[in-house]
Amino acid sequence: MRARAYIHDLMTVLASRRSDMPLRLVLADDHVVVRQALSLLLTSAGFHVVGEASNGREAVILVRERAPDVAVLDVVMPLLNGLDAAREIHRASPRTSVILLTSRHDEQLMLEAVQAGIRGCVQKTHEAKDLIRAVRDVAAGGVYLSAALSRCMVEAYRTRTAQPPDPLSPREHQVLQLIAEGRPTREIARMLGVSVKTAESHRAHIMRKLGIRQTDGLVRYALQSGSAPVPREGLRSPSRSSGNPLSDIPRDPDCRLRRGA
Repeated sequence: MRARAYIHDLMTVLASRRSDMPLRLVLADDHVVVRQALSLLLTSAGFHVVGEASNGREAVILVRERAPDVAVLDVVMPLLNGLDAAREIHRASPRTSVILLTSRHDEQLMLEAVQAGIRGCVQKTHEAKDLIRAVRDVAAGGVYLSAALSRCMVEAYRTRTAQPPDPLSPREHQVLQLIAEGRPTREIARMLGVSVKTAESHRAHIMRKLGIRQTDGLVRYALQSGSAPVPREGLRSPSRSSGNPLSDIPRDPDCRLRRGA
């Protein structure tokens, strides 16, 4: 009886100490200044930032190694975007809650976020206190969505029967993003740890599934779906066209990325 009481008291003390420990976070954003600002903000709010990543692939590795309570991910990152990184994090560390930082607020993003196991979405236009609240809410087992994103979520589920299923597998999404970033097949194969023939096979399957015959078409699809970052200075792009590749993608003023764009 004494031993049982001792173990009970010990477990109570350990649980109490754990509840007093700061929440452990991993941050991922490809912009150094943004990442450092987030780290300062969240540290000043009492959280412990245990790792920072500059792309989705690094974020997955950090989460697997350090098992944080919460991972805060930008949607658009090189090598692996926030949605695909969240899917891998969910498999690698199921107890880690994921928050997505985004400038988008469309139905497609909301559905994909839920399917990826993401517990919170915070718009970049919102105040710092919203991100702090989101971290606390998801770490406590809750879900955080702003009012605008909540409306988009409701609309997404209301119309979800009209949405076509995603034709690509998680691996094909990774390959598509790397193609859109302008990486040659040999480099894609090396980064994914597969043979060049396998990488070429993935590329062919993507083109067949999407009904696209040219690389420019793949880049356009990736940009439109939000799977890849918009090319900027220093990022290779296989397209030689000038102007903003997103300029003619029609969007409704509210939540919707217009279908058929």
